[in-house]
Order: sequence, then structure tokens, then C-alpha cells
Amino acid sequence: MTVDEALAELAALEDPKARAVNERHGDPHGVNLTKLRALAKSIGTDQGLARELWASGDVAGQLLALLIGKPKPYSADELDTMLRSTRSDKAHDWLLNYMVAKSPHADALRTRWFDDADPQVRAAGWALTTRAVTKTDLDRDALLDQIESQMKDAAPKLQWAMNETLATIGIEDTSRRARAIGIGEDLQVLADYPVSKGCTSPFAPAWIAEMVRRREA
Repeated sequence: MTVDEALAELAALEDPKARAVNERHGDPHGVNLTKLRALAKSIGTDQGLARELWASGDVAGQLLALLIGKPKPYSADELDTMLRSTRSDKAHDWLLNYMVAKSPHADALRTRWFDDADPQVRAAGWALTTRAVTKTDLDRDALLDQIESQMKDAAPKLQWAMNETLATIGIEDTSRRARAIGIGEDLQVLADYPVSKGCTSPFAPAWIAEMVRRREA
């Protein structure tokens, strides 16, 4: 399949109602994700097409690219460029989960992005830190110091990523759990976040308490 054919297929799947919903969540496209995944399955792995779709700048095309590509062929610089060119929260998250986190360059990119001037890029560094904090020898006290001083006033996506790191440290590290809970209680970040019945709040003290309760039950 050519890139023009793939984009034409995506255009045929465009649904104005889906676009209206998606745009409210930071995703300017109108393709149902179930149908998008079905199209990706019909195409199969195609690294060349994936690169062309990403370069098109079309958000649905970029999402499709992430489903038909593989992480290993991308260089660290390519992944860096891709992240900085995302126009969609979904593409940002899928790029991290499907490509960067599975890439041999994941740790190098985590370090590169961690203190980047762009809060969206820095959010990616923190998201990778959340994954790394239980697997590698990171300085958890330094991370908690930074969260304590910066999370309250961080941009939304960066704030969310830092909060995930805070909760992860609190859940996994019994020696630092009290401090993590204390930071969450002091900052009150996401304390009022609306949560459906039966779902766990992203407010770090509540999240930590619930995960610990489940493990000890």
C-alpha cells in the first residue's frame, strides 16, 4: 500500500462526530480507533510506509504509522524528531508506549528529555522515568525533591507524568512511601480530579493507598 492509498483509506473512515469528541481530548482526527487498528492489521508491518505516514503530518496517519512500524529501526534522533512533531496527545502517548519504551534508545532518550525546555518533551522524559524508577538505580530522593518543587506549577501533561512518578515511588518504595504521600497531600495536585465510580483516583496519596491495599489484601 502506498502512503496516498493509506491516507485515502483513513479519509474514508473519517467521522465528524468522532472528530468532535477526539478534538476535545487533544486529538485532531476523526477515525474510530477500532477501525484504525483493523486497517493496521490488514496492512501488517511496513516500516517504509510507517515513516511516510509519520512524515505526512496527518494525525490519523501518524497513529497508523505507530501500529505498523517497529521500534528497533528508529534511531534516537528519529524518535526525538518524531516526539517533537506530535500534534496529538494520543500520538504522543502511543509513540512513547509502542516505540520509545521498546527501543534500545529508551534510557538515552529519557536522559535527553528529562530537563528539556519544552514541557511536552519533558513530560515524555518523566513518563520514561516512571517506567525506569523501579528497574534501574535512579536517585529517588532527588526525584522527590524535584517533584516537590516543580509539580504544582507544571504544565498539565508534565504535571501528570511527574505525578505518576510520585505515585510509583510511593507504591514501590516502602522507605519513601510516607514522604511521597506527604508531598501529594501538601501539593494537592489532582486531588479534585473527577473519577468514575469504581476507578482509582490519580491523586497520589489515594492512588498509593489503594495500590498498597490491593497488594496486601
